[in-house]
Amino acid sequence: MMVRLWVSIVLLVAPAVALASDPPPVTTAPLISIPLWPNGAPGSEARRREPEVGRDYWLRNIHDPSLIAFPADSHHNSGAAVIVIPGGGHRLLVWTNEGTKVATALNRMGMSAFVLKYRLANEEGSSYSVTGDAADDARRAIRWVRGHAAAYGIDPARVGAMGFSAGGELVTLVADDPEPAGRPTRDAIDRLDARPAFQVLVFPGPAGLPATDVAHAPPAFIVAGSRDPCCAAPSVALYEQLRKAGVSAELHMYADSTHAFNLDESNRISILHWPDRLLDWLADGGWLERK
Repeated sequence: MMVRLWVSIVLLVAPAVALASDPPPVTTAPLISIPLWPNGAPGSEARRREPEVGRDYWLRNIHDPSLIAFPADSHHNSGAAVIVIPGGGHRLLVWTNEGTKVATALNRMGMSAFVLKYRLANEEGSSYSVTGDAADDARRAIRWVRGHAAAYGIDPARVGAMGFSAGGELVTLVADDPEPAGRPTRDAIDRLDARPAFQVLVFPGPAGLPATDVAHAPPAFIVAGSRDPCCAAPSVALYEQLRKAGVSAELHMYADSTHAFNLDESNRISILHWPDRLLDWLADGGWLERK
């Protein structure tokens, strides 16, 4: 009897242990890196073949910006998509906790997700800039998904952007600020709209603030910790700008919480449920309705 009981306990615990690891995407296709520019990113063509460096949860040395696609399951594809932009202080990308795990969570909501690898302005020896190169990568990612929407069952009018920390700065730059003038048009994708249909900012940093084009900003969901030394104030400041401009915006500031709580990295009940509030917001906005 004791042996049977022990086996039962092991079987019950095993799934919980498996869930603690990085889950696979909700797709039968293998993960494929999709270069954003066929001949390399502007200004980075000579370095496009340099290998990326990855350890545990992070990536760096990105010179050929790309997307990893996590298509929604065809049985409950809402037709909406999200460009997921990990943070990392523009020194590295927090690839799993702010990238792939987020993508699979969005898949469960019926949304396709595309995790962005962008050029890092603060990496040692970098010649890139946040407002130039990294923001260009984010705009190109939005355009690329719109240009290939039919292949994934996506409505090009429902492509949003979601950024964590430094990634949230890039969302602000592409959603709430105008695109710099004079950018060359290299192909048909470059002629598509680069402003997301909606924006999700998770403890976003201050780059791009105060926003300079909030009159054309898309609806926003903003979440941060009230004790976050870098990103509490920018979150409130952006919300106030959007609110005063009449843009639909929702702000959640969690008490006694700091930075980088991500999806499930907190011992506070309220923090653990912030993705539920995002789901509510997406549903209320009609982004999850199949069309």
